[in-house]
Amino acid sequence: MDALKKGFSMAKEGVVAAAEKTKAGVEEAAAKTKEGVMYVGTKTKEGVATSVNTAAQKTTEQANLVGESAVNEANQMSEKAVEGLETVVVSTGLVKLGELSKHEGAVEQPTDAGK
Repeated sequence: MDALKKGFSMAKEGVVAAAEKTKAGVEEAAAKTKEGVMYVGTKTKEGVATSVNTAAQKTTEQANLVGESAVNEANQMSEKAVEGLETVVVSTGLVKLGELSKHEGAVEQPTDAGK
């Protein structure tokens, strides 16, 4: 009977030792998994922040290009309108061509306030 008790005792010790090793292994695996998840999360967060910043910068650049184009088009249209009015005024005889060029320098040119 002693041999049987001794055998069961050894088996119990073996199971306890195996359980402790398994517990230690699981804890180590969990810690490494947590580290890996945190690393991936950090890299993902950095990537998202970089993507958002890049998109915002590109949007700003595009908005500036559109704004500059609109200002240029408005300036060109106003120049054409003035030229057309000058032509009408001269052709109707309200102002002589020589008089128009004298006053032309007095007209204030718009500045590029948008830049």
